[in-house]
Amino acid sequence: MHTPQAKYAVNNIALPMYNIAQPETAALGQAMCELLAERGLPAQQIWPQSDLLAHWRRDDVLLSQTCGYPLVTQLPDVQLVGCFHYLAPGCEGFRYRSLLVTRDEERATSLADFRGRRAVCNSADSQSGYNVLRYLVSQLASEGRFFADAPHFSGSHRQSLVALHNRVADIAAIDCVTFALLQRHEPSLLRGLRVIAQSPLAPGLPLITSQRSSAATLASIREALQQLVSDARFRETCAAALIGGFSVVTRQDYALLLRWRDEAAARGVTQL
Repeated sequence: MHTPQAKYAVNNIALPMYNIAQPETAALGQAMCELLAERGLPAQQIWPQSDLLAHWRRDDVLLSQTCGYPLVTQLPDVQLVGCFHYLAPGCEGFRYRSLLVTRDEERATSLADFRGRRAVCNSADSQSGYNVLRYLVSQLASEGRFFADAPHFSGSHRQSLVALHNRVADIAAIDCVTFALLQRHEPSLLRGLRVIAQSPLAPGLPLITSQRSSAATLASIREALQQLVSDARFRETCAAALIGGFSVVTRQDYALLLRWRDEAAARGVTQL
């Protein structure tokens, strides 16, 4: 049996959110470990496969990436490190969008055309796949349910696209960074699908550290990430992950996500 001290003897970093091509994710994690070690913060890269909420809450997490909606609804104690700037179409600075995706054969040209149809979402705690779609639907809904029934939950954006191909659903909101990475690594998955609209901009996927990390540690992590995106040694590694910059952000930036939830609720839409 491990003592609590032994359990958290090694700092961990993880990049679970955009792991489309694991070798490239591993290279990015290795670069982070190298820069952190140079600052007296040795860490190992781990690969959480399930229960990400439990992972994000661990005290041995030196650096991880979460989704903005869990950050503001379920992770009150973690510390916000910052946010990468992604180079995918739809991104601006540290902000990103969701893309509304359907099959090519659909004649629909806007979300309004999908009243009475079927939606697929990656998970109910996803900003890009669920919260933003609920917000957009609330602007169209009058009385009763907008979609034909409750959404199908696929478990990931990739699987939501598979569900569109398999006609399990007719429309999905897909993170634009995930979409761009799939265009690069799995273009066949996107054949026969098209984007009909984009969501408003939202703050991107936040980088976090444990509540146990000291102020000095937090400052060192931010310094390491600034070097990651600016040092020529890591240019190719960042480009492979579509990373073009880094910003320090605050929880106030993510308050927008709660406003979208609350505005939808005020219009009578609390769930899809």
